[in-house]
Amino acid sequence: METSSAKTVTGFGQKDWVNSRTLGLILFAGILMVAMAVATPSFLTQDTFFSQSRYVAFYVLVAMSQAVCLAVGDLNLTVGAIGSIITVGLGLAISPEFADLSPWIAVPLVFAIGPLTGLLNGIIITRFKIDAFIVTLSMMFVYMGLRSGISGGNSYTIPEGFWWLGQGGLGGWLPFMTIIVLAILWWISYLYRNTVLGRRLLATGSNSDAARLSGINTKRMVVVAHVLSGCFSALAAIMWASWSGNAAPQTGDDWLIISFAVAIIGGTGLSGSLISPLGILVGAVIFKLIQHALVILKINDNYSNTLLGGLILLAIVVDRAREHFGKDGK
Repeated sequence: METSSAKTVTGFGQKDWVNSRTLGLILFAGILMVAMAVATPSFLTQDTFFSQSRYVAFYVLVAMSQAVCLAVGDLNLTVGAIGSIITVGLGLAISPEFADLSPWIAVPLVFAIGPLTGLLNGIIITRFKIDAFIVTLSMMFVYMGLRSGISGGNSYTIPEGFWWLGQGGLGGWLPFMTIIVLAILWWISYLYRNTVLGRRLLATGSNSDAARLSGINTKRMVVVAHVLSGCFSALAAIMWASWSGNAAPQTGDDWLIISFAVAIIGGTGLSGSLISPLGILVGAVIFKLIQHALVILKINDNYSNTLLGGLILLAIVVDRAREHFGKDGK
């Protein structure tokens, strides 16, 4: 039965992973890199690569937490709120002033909160048939209220013994964060390309009614997507705490716009069925390069969200135009 189901869903969703849009993104990122190298000679240095690649790795995790939900035709507004509650939990567990647990015990315990929150979101959405926007919007305020109430707005100290994850690297130029995220991207690519679960997730996002008639438990796929989303949010929060050396409850407040911006720029389909790990990686590179350009051009940081909103809108327009002309070309 498993084999026949897999064959049934091969007609849904994405087939090409290095498509013309991804190649266009790579070309655009290359042009930006050349421009940055010309504008700032210090751009092509080992230190800059180490610093910027950590940001890229972090943005990829935040974007993946949104992209896996978009791929099944859903969305998740709790991305940042889950990150903040994870951060507070990590601070309570690992800080010398509180539980003072070993990172090898505290991190797995706190990480489990991520998939559990995703599981709760998914169950409420599917069991009670409530729109994901309403559920995740409500849960976002629940999680944010909990983090503020528990922490009182105070940050927690992360012991230096746990800084290696966010601040260490191989050879002084390749951060551990980047290595881990590249491995995750490979796994995600394999999941969606070569497994029955991945094809069912894409089939659910492509046409949930057709997928259900094909024998796929679409409700379960939505729950799985939200569990994966919670895992990525938790991992992003843990890495950020290790990188910054403290667990601030405000962590995650700006993740929502990053999650949509990088995922959409990276080619994730807003109507489901499309997700490109390579595209998201390139999208994160472009996102970081644009932020770097804002600094070089000395543009007031208060206008950064205006630019990000414009980028998201531009990516959506390009995506819609691509779909429109793609249909006309068939």
